[in-house]
Amino acid sequence: MSRTLVMGVVNVTPDSFSDGGRWFNADAAVAHGITLIEQGADLLDIGGESTRPGATRPTQDEELRRVLPVVRELATRIPVSVDTMRAEVARQSIEAGARIINDVSGGLADPNMHRVVAHAGVDYVCQHWRGHGAVMNQLSTYRDVVAEVTADLELRIEACLAAGMVADRVIVDPGLGFAKTAEHDWTILANLERFTGMGHRVLIGASRKRFLGHLLEGREPAGRDAATAAVSVICAQQGVWAVRTHEVCGQRDAVAVVERLTQARRWSSAGLDSTEPGSPGTDGD
Repeated sequence: MSRTLVMGVVNVTPDSFSDGGRWFNADAAVAHGITLIEQGADLLDIGGESTRPGATRPTQDEELRRVLPVVRELATRIPVSVDTMRAEVARQSIEAGARIINDVSGGLADPNMHRVVAHAGVDYVCQHWRGHGAVMNQLSTYRDVVAEVTADLELRIEACLAAGMVADRVIVDPGLGFAKTAEHDWTILANLERFTGMGHRVLIGASRKRFLGHLLEGREPAGRDAATAAVSVICAQQGVWAVRTHEVCGQRDAVAVVERLTQARRWSSAGLDSTEPGSPGTDGD
């Protein structure tokens, strides 16, 4: 597509930092996913494990119980991504209809993950990661966060390809907030071109995260959507493939503005008048 995609988040967890378990019930999660689709989501990311700092992992059986019914229902309506670090959860989710596996560990949490994804031939989000939620805050030490995150991602991409994944199927995510301070997150956003220049699609998950809360003087997650939309604009301007977000309407509007402005610039550079009848976006106002 010509614009940055909007990936709506469906947390099927009791302990999400953003929604506090509002969609923990499968029926509620499906209903929420349908609402996000109606609001303009291009794809949905379904997760049964909270990866917030300090989170305790559910068992594999519990994660499967949470995720699979929601995937089966929503995958018939829209492309579905499953947010998991477990290869078996990925395998069963793919069988249930998932087309993307969003692995925040980049394959480090489960050595079988890359093999399972390669065999299935689905897309794979390879995120930068240093450890599970219980310890990630202790691992946020860098000399040059952009250089080190890029180098770590290159190694994980090599592992993906070695397992048999096709390069076009690999999507990179620098992992905002994962073993990173607020300053690290801002530095990564200020250098997005380093990640879009890696030769792979890029996913950015900034939605309602701590670095925005710090900027907004401690505002609660639900009050960070306007700031998230500002980040979505920056991402769209830098050619990011998709933004992962809890709130869809504002993010879809934000990327639509960038898309329309880009379109107007193309017309202008071609010496065409975008206000002429029949040109894209002409509305007479």
